[in-house]
Parts: sequence; C-alpha cells; structure tokens
Amino acid sequence: MADFKLTYATMFNPPEELHTGFDKAVEKLKKNLGREYGMIINGKDVMADEKFDDHSPVNTDWVLAKMQRGSAKHAQEALAAARAAFPKWSRTPWQERVKLLRKAAGLIEERIFDLGAAMALEVGKNRMESLGDVQETADLIYYSCYQMEKNDGYIVEMGKDPLVGYDARNVSVLRPYGVWLVVSPFNFPFALTGGPSGAALVAGNTLVIKPATDTAWIVRLLAECFRDAGLPDGVVNFVTGPGSTLGQALVDSPEVNGVTFTGSFDVGMKMYQDFAKGKYVRPVILELGGKNPAIVSKHADLERATIGIVRSAFGLQGQKCSAASRVIVEEPVYDELIGRLREATEKLAIGDPTDRATYLGPVINKSSYNDFKNFTEEISQGGGKFLTGGHVKTGDGFDKGYFCEPTFVTDLPFGHRLWQYEMFLPITTIGKVQSMDEAMKIANSVNYGLTAGFYGSPEETDWFFDQIEAGVTYANRPQGATTGAWPGFQPFGGWKGSGSSGKNAGGHYYVPLYMHEQIRTLVK
Repeated sequence: MADFKLTYATMFNPPEELHTGFDKAVEKLKKNLGREYGMIINGKDVMADEKFDDHSPVNTDWVLAKMQRGSAKHAQEALAAARAAFPKWSRTPWQERVKLLRKAAGLIEERIFDLGAAMALEVGKNRMESLGDVQETADLIYYSCYQMEKNDGYIVEMGKDPLVGYDARNVSVLRPYGVWLVVSPFNFPFALTGGPSGAALVAGNTLVIKPATDTAWIVRLLAECFRDAGLPDGVVNFVTGPGSTLGQALVDSPEVNGVTFTGSFDVGMKMYQDFAKGKYVRPVILELGGKNPAIVSKHADLERATIGIVRSAFGLQGQKCSAASRVIVEEPVYDELIGRLREATEKLAIGDPTDRATYLGPVINKSSYNDFKNFTEEISQGGGKFLTGGHVKTGDGFDKGYFCEPTFVTDLPFGHRLWQYEMFLPITTIGKVQSMDEAMKIANSVNYGLTAGFYGSPEETDWFFDQIEAGVTYANRPQGATTGAWPGFQPFGGWKGSGSSGKNAGGHYYVPLYMHEQIRTLVK
C-alpha cells in the first residue's frame, strides 16, 4: 500500500492488502461485541445510572456496545473539566499541541481497519466508505496541524506607528476562545467529529464532544485516540445521551465559548437561535445539509455523468449532506442518460456493508426506514415514476435490518415539495429541461448551497462555476458528481442554508474560525 493514498476519489480501486486487513478486523471485532463503554470526563471513564444498547442497522439483533445515557449533570461535569484544563492547554506552545495532535492522527491511521470495521457495523457504510471516513479524519487533523505551522501559530507583525521619539510595535495574535462544543452527526461520525475537534484543539481550545446517539460507539473510539495520544486530562471530554436533555444542557450553558454542529437545517437553526440567547455573541459553526444538483448538458460525456451521479446519489445510501439528490438534464440527452442510470443502478449490490461486494448497506435506523416508505408513497401520489427502486428490501436476510432500494425518480413535477426537501435517503429525482439557463435556475432555487456537479463542454464549465450557488463544485468528475471532498484538495462547506461561516473545512481559512484576534501594541 506504499504507493496508495486512500481518498474518496481513489477508493474505487484499492490494493488487495486493504481488503485483507479489513476482513481480519471484522472477524476479530464480531467476536467482541457488546462490551460497555463509559463517557470520558477529565480523563476518566464515567458511568451513568441509565444505559442504552447500541444496535447495528445491519441486523438489529446485534448489540455492538452498551453506552451511557448521560444527563445534564454529566454535561456540567464535562464543561467544568474542559474549563479547568483550558488555561494550561491554551498556553501550551502551539508546536507541542501540533505534536500531540499529529500523534493522535497517527493512532487513527494505525487503527484504521478496526475503526473501519466498527464504522461499517454501526453506520452501515460499505467498507471503502468506512475506511475513507477514518482516513479523512486523520487527514483533517494533519491539515489543521499543517495550517498552524504554515502560519507560524497565527502571530503576525503589523505596521509600526509613525511616532516621533517612540518605538511602537504592533503584533496580531490569534488566540483560542475557551471551551468548544462539537456536536456531530451519524453519517460521518469520525470525520465530522475529528475534523472540527482537531481544528479546535490545535488552536488551543478544550473540548466537549457530543455524538449522535446512533453512532456513540465509534465516536468513543475516536475519543480514545485523543486520550491515548497523551492529550492532558480534561482537554477532550466525551459525553453521550439524549439531545433533548444532555445536549440541550450543553447548548444552554454559559460555559461554552463556541460550538460546531453538523446536522439537519431545523436542528441547526434551533441551536443557532438558542446559542444567541447568551450574554454576548459567541461563534457558531454550522453545516446544515444540502439539496445538491447535478446538471447534465447535451454536450456531456454521459459515461462520466452516469458513474458520477450513481456514486453520489447512492454512496452511504444517500445519507450524505453532499449527496446528488437532484439531477437536471437537457432534453436531447435525457432518454439516453436515464437508460444508463437504470442499467448502472441495477448492478449495485445491497447487503451487509462489511461484505466486499456490497455497495449499499442499510439506512441508519427505523425512523429513516419509515421515512423512505413514506416518501416513496408521496412520490407515487404526486405523479412520480420509479426508474429504479422504490421499495424496502425484505426476505433473504434483509428483515432484521433497514435496507432500502436505490431509487431514481422521474416525472415528478419540479413544483413538488420533494424537489426542495432534503430526504437524506437513497432517493434522487431526475428532471428534464430545455436549456442550461433553465437548469441553473432550478439548481439555485433551493435554500441550500452545499455541493453541485456539472457535466458538459469545457466552455460550459466556466459558466457553471460562475453561476452556481454552492460552496463545493465539481465539473466532469466521474469519481462523484457532488461528493468526495478531501482535506487539502476540496475544502468542504456550504452557502445559504448549508453553512454559517463562509469558510470550508479542510481548507486555508478553517482553523482561524476557532480563534479570535488580539492586537498587542507596545510603545517604548
């Protein structure tokens, strides 16, 4: 594997050693399921009076881990630990923070197969998506360390005041805020916890991590990587429990100096509004999903378009904020493209995500499974036709899990609400237009602006990049029409209702979001 670099763009042709390592990890992991894991507060395992079993969406009979149902009291304890650790951690030389975080990223890479196997069982991601999530986390942390080094700790000499008889020195210093809260989603539980955590930590903040309940186990394993790398007690705290109690207590606390949340628009906006009720304005970094278009011109390479659209529509069962959930096609190539999409989709294997041949695993939980059934019924009632899929999978080992068919929908009127609503499932609508201008108008007509893809002539790509309202944009990319961003290559973040900061994770401007500026003027 020496010459192989795992990213979401390269994962479609990995070396054989990668499969061998993953298979061994799955075999070992399945023999040790069901153990209890505590929260981590001030470096110690903390147990709650109430517990919950973490079941696999692959087979709900499988209990992966027993986790803690934390309370508002545990939220307060974690915040107090982070507050106590902040003075020393924030004053630790940034070079030392970088060293420790690089060690944590190295541990993630060392454990990639074990972590990837756990990811597949808990999230339902296929093996390559699971391994990609783990490796991306390490790369996000490495990239934050690189940015801290590149910018020499974000200490900049400013101009000297032209004062006769005095020597005035001005220095700009970026300094950490304090205690940072990271609330992460189920779909990328490693990268969307570890990425913001790495940036916050390298900047000198201390952390409280609150994962989605469906993916508490895998995030606990991430917290162990930070702990095992030697970060001091209290710098990283990990709590689990309901969002309505423990989560709300964290958001409401005046002890939180900043928050990063990734998840749905509705939950993120409520958090934004709740957080604004504090004594003063505090930073809120939100990534709130997408309704991402893939536009196909009559000049497109349809083979590339087919591969890229299918990969982005149905990777992780469509449960990506970057998923290609809308395909907008110029009429002259519409019939040929939908024929190609049908043929490619019918070849996708559905099943246990740890199996090598599987492309689609289950959706995350019963609620999403029921949402799929409700949405497909609504589509039928609204005049849509199923080019592929449209049903949940039953029988043949599917009955114990939450398996849904990859579903392309045609003939659903552009005025239907599901052209605007993020379903977060393997359901993608396809529509026909008469011109590129019409396609762009439809593409930009939603509240979201996360990712977007285009297939067409080189001349048309300049027009696409100039006109599209999205933070992550791709043209003529078979590796994924709207998905596959990687730190240092494609920084990830959205416009409009998809993001709050205007700066993309894994890019040049992300780490400074976790610091505020202090100007130091000394006159001699």
